[in-house]
Amino acid sequence: MRMLEQVTALVVAAGLALVSYWLFFSWAGGGGSRDRLPVPASPPQTSQLIKDRPSL
Repeated sequence: MRMLEQVTALVVAAGLALVSYWLFFSWAGGGGSRDRLPVPASPPQTSQLIKDRPSL
């Protein structure tokens, strides 16, 4: 009986893992690294941000 419980637990865990994996990637739209937005070359400099700020 103990062996049956262990096999059942393994089958249930594997099933839950497969469903979780399938739902995650279906909700993510199959997005991978190639679908991400490009990273800007460098952030704007602080001095440029101060120049562009409107004066009060």
